[in-house]
Amino acid sequence: MKPRKSREGTAHAPGTLGRTIPMLLLTLLVIALAVPAGVAVSPGFRGPARPPEPAAAGPWQQLPASLSTPDGGPGTAGAMRPLSDAAPVPEAAVLTAALTATLKTDGAGSFSGVVQDAITGKVLFDRSGDEVRAPASNIKLLTAAAALRTLGPDRRFSTRVVAGPKPGSVVLTGGGDVLLGAGKSAPDAVLGRGGLATLAESTVDALRKAGTTGPVSVLLDDSLFTGPSLSPAWSPEDVAAGEVAPLFPLALNSARFDPAVTTGPRPRDAAMTAAEAFAARLSAAGAAAGLTVAPGVARLPAARKPSPAAGGQAGKVLAEVQSATVSQQVDLMLRTSDNYLAEVLGRMVAVASGKPASNAGAVAAVLRQLEELGIPAATLRAADLAGLTLDNKVSARQLAAVVRAMTTGTDTRLRSALAGFPVAGLTGTLGSRYTDTSTARGAGLVRAKTGTLNTVIALSGYVVDADGRLLVFSFIGNGLTPGAAGNKTALDRTASVLAGCGCR
Repeated sequence: MKPRKSREGTAHAPGTLGRTIPMLLLTLLVIALAVPAGVAVSPGFRGPARPPEPAAAGPWQQLPASLSTPDGGPGTAGAMRPLSDAAPVPEAAVLTAALTATLKTDGAGSFSGVVQDAITGKVLFDRSGDEVRAPASNIKLLTAAAALRTLGPDRRFSTRVVAGPKPGSVVLTGGGDVLLGAGKSAPDAVLGRGGLATLAESTVDALRKAGTTGPVSVLLDDSLFTGPSLSPAWSPEDVAAGEVAPLFPLALNSARFDPAVTTGPRPRDAAMTAAEAFAARLSAAGAAAGLTVAPGVARLPAARKPSPAAGGQAGKVLAEVQSATVSQQVDLMLRTSDNYLAEVLGRMVAVASGKPASNAGAVAAVLRQLEELGIPAATLRAADLAGLTLDNKVSARQLAAVVRAMTTGTDTRLRSALAGFPVAGLTGTLGSRYTDTSTARGAGLVRAKTGTLNTVIALSGYVVDADGRLLVFSFIGNGLTPGAAGNKTALDRTASVLAGCGCR
């Protein structure tokens, strides 16, 4: 039976954790606020350039009397102190013994893994760390790093309406935003930051000012991406189940019919679905202004793509909405393990790198960024950028190196990825995990990207140990017994050992 994608879990509200481990609720809420603050102010996250500070005794792991704010301002009670690169590094032999006791498969297969001190890079645990394995969704860490380096954290993608090749025609032009909303633009949102209703209203205003009176026809330009819209490595069953969909440079709700429903089949033509929704909103907005919209939407042939150089008004921008920033999109992609968004970000990396915006171009552009980061990628194999295939091959050492680059590397643009890592027991694909006594010590402390296929499970991320030392890690299980619950628990217990370890 062909390996299939297994859903990685859904986010749970922090309050759900209290049903299982109520005594940790306050601690988890404090950590959820405090860890990002530690990221912002800690020398450990900026690298060892600053002189070391005195080591703290782990105040972030003590049960607080009341909630505190990250800055430790008035009215707070014991806000988390900055991490210190003077905190002791765990002893490799002690840590290895502890992890060996927990990193065991439930049935068939095996685990590989690497744990490193984030600041020095010292390897503290190594089990087959250079063996390339199927990483499942952990490959999204590579996509995130490449997007932040190539596009920049503050980059936004534009969806434009331009004047068409014939009078009275307009062209909806995709620029990479697949998180469009059907309603008005929501400036504080990530999903729906750019809204089709707002775009339609602005288009009507522009048409009125231009004196347009006749029926308006809507065309679609989705030519930014090239090549097949599906990776040849993807299983047709996974596509049919909605794990991913044909890729286009514009879509509603990350190519979902309903933003509130993140499972089940997706639109087969997300760009046309978005264009038809835009045309409907243009018709509604135009009715109030005396403008009519012709029924139907047609794709604009590439040879007729409007260009200002052609003369007249063809190609003139009539209206525009912008996406959330790349940093915000990476955050969403990592937290929810959004396959469609990961693949689109990869193709936008290809566009920015001057490569074809195809599956092959995106993979090549992402791997090039790893080499520029100083992470050897000669042994790495990538067939997609979302992790839906066993054809991907990445080592635990390579994944740990990516996480280390994000936490302490010299390219500070990568810091933007850190907040997107799911928090154990609280957010994203880790929201329903770390809720029993064997893993509770890692709840609120472990931040890691999950990865799950039927025979694969992976977890890569970062954690501050009991002494205040920042550690990065990656664990990958391959050849596992499908559905064996103990494998996920083994990874969570192992990461919890890192959180609770002084290991000296």
